[in-house]
Amino acid sequence: MKKTLDSNVIKLVAIAAMTVDHVAWSLVPLAMHIIGRLTCPIMCYFVAEGYHHTRDIRKYTARMFLFAVISHFAYVFASADFAGWRSFIPFSSGSVLNQTSVMWSLAWGLVMLRVVHDRRRLRPAVQVALILLICLVSFPADWSCIAALCIMAFGTNRGKLKTQALWMMFYVALYAVVYALALDWVYGLVQLAVGLGRSGLG
Repeated sequence: MKKTLDSNVIKLVAIAAMTVDHVAWSLVPLAMHIIGRLTCPIMCYFVAEGYHHTRDIRKYTARMFLFAVISHFAYVFASADFAGWRSFIPFSSGSVLNQTSVMWSLAWGLVMLRVVHDRRRLRPAVQVALILLICLVSFPADWSCIAALCIMAFGTNRGKLKTQALWMMFYVALYAVVYALALDWVYGLVQLAVGLGRSGLG
């Protein structure tokens, strides 16, 4: 009989992996960043699962955006580019990427999933337009719009682990290319270690 990890255990793995990832910036960069790649797919998976299990999707969405706002300040303060209170203002300095934490993309990913599932009130053309708009809005965050797209992939292919994994790796490969071309090719390749996270979800 195939054993699967308890959801609370997987969440603890995500927290530990994220902690290792952030410590890596000042300690053992490459190896620890690879471990840190576990975080994003696990977070995306549980946001998508939360969509199906929550009793109040509006409150769930509101909480996600509240955490996105709170984590923005912690993310910017801990970044290497922090240079005083002006750094908290998006696009005040640095690249268009990594302007805020991944929570911003995760929150919009939940909205994207809601858009995809709202077929009764939204026509397909409107859904596509909204998805593209969400990608644009979430693009400046850590993990860009890729986290949002992964949430959509997890949520729309629920129960199909192979399909979820394929979509996740497709989006992550796109992110790796963008990151390699825009910022750092080595760190871009490290993003592909996200595939390690798939084993914890199966």
